[in-house]
Amino acid sequence: MSRYLSNRGGTQAQKVRFDEEAIPDEDEVGGTLKLRPSDSNITEDQEPFMGVKVRRKASIHRDYLGDYVDVPSRPYLMKILEKQGDKKVLFADTVLKFTSTGKMKRRILLVTDFAIYIVDPESGALKRRISLAAVEKLCLSELSDNFLAIVIPTEYDLLMASTRKTEIVTILVDATKSQSDYELDVLFSNRFEYNATSELVKEVQFEQVEAGVKTRISRK
Repeated sequence: MSRYLSNRGGTQAQKVRFDEEAIPDEDEVGGTLKLRPSDSNITEDQEPFMGVKVRRKASIHRDYLGDYVDVPSRPYLMKILEKQGDKKVLFADTVLKFTSTGKMKRRILLVTDFAIYIVDPESGALKRRISLAAVEKLCLSELSDNFLAIVIPTEYDLLMASTRKTEIVTILVDATKSQSDYELDVLFSNRFEYNATSELVKEVQFEQVEAGVKTRISRK
């Protein structure tokens, strides 16, 4: 079973459900990002994470569609998957990927039962393929935001923002468990580090403020 860890010291082992707030605009690149506040007023018995994750009420019960870009209608995506020998798409959507310099790029995120794909929607080029077996853990804040870090020890990590973070994490956890006995950690912390490149470590900090959630990304 996958492990859900909070920096408060508790270990949670329950079904993944997160918030789905608005992705920050691209003109908010760098410095501090402010996301709109959550209107959540969830009681303890409604909270699958027992209070670890602050989420919007609307995201508690939400159907998952999986493919939000209609992969079969995009020949360049089908060609990429065919070349890699992947046939089963578990998730597909547009996300914002953070570059090593802190810029945000729109990318198509594909998750299959074997790998994660990052594709440039404008050029149709495959930018990165990550084997699910290479993923060690997922990092998120305990607040209401869209950020998700995928930690890959043998390479460099992936930081992104998505309005469907809930579904992405659920699928990654389930897909990893179905393919191996490996337990994928899901770490909740309002401060975590990730490797933007093999030699560059950055820290993401989250703070609840009156206007919403303030997020700061800085070099270590």
